[in-house]
Amino acid sequence: MLKSPTLLTRAALAFAAVVAVASMAHADLKTYEIDKAHSNVSFKIRHMLSKATGHFSTFSGSIALDPEKRDSVTVSAVIDASSIDTDEAKRDAHLRGADFFDVAQFPTITFSGGELTEVNTDRTKGKLSGTLTLHGVAKPVILNVEWYGTAIDPWGNNKAAFSGTTTIDRKDFGMVYNKALDNGGLLVGNEVEIEINIEAQIPKAK
Repeated sequence: MLKSPTLLTRAALAFAAVVAVASMAHADLKTYEIDKAHSNVSFKIRHMLSKATGHFSTFSGSIALDPEKRDSVTVSAVIDASSIDTDEAKRDAHLRGADFFDVAQFPTITFSGGELTEVNTDRTKGKLSGTLTLHGVAKPVILNVEWYGTAIDPWGNNKAAFSGTTTIDRKDFGMVYNKALDNGGLLVGNEVEIEINIEAQIPKAK
């Protein structure tokens, strides 16, 4: 007659079952890599009386998710801080310096996230929580994200697209440089509006 399983054996069987279920749950996860040629990372910030705009030209990253269910997502992105471009060379040089991004000391900006909340009924919009590391300071941020779907392009690439927006306070990341104006205002605003538009694709097997 077979003996009853020991507590250790039962625990091992339970663990194996959990692993199996988890593997099944994530069987449809696909990893998309950002297609930089069809993506952009841009921002707006108050400058004197109006708003200045800019973007970063060098970045990379990946997004892992089930494109059908979209019930969980893992995002990882790296931006080259020195690639900042506001279409004004002298201003860009100032932004790369110690008063702002200090790219010699903090060459990259990173974002990692994975928790989705406030998702709408068709799972095309929601909030993505993550950690933004900027100027050597890591802070939690929430992106308002929108999913645009998937498609196969004319060259056989499996594509996905989405966008994200958020607003941060640059002072939270230790970027405090400013100058007073004669009207009592400040040269540079503190709130930075960030907009991200991403087209990504599943890498083809080599």
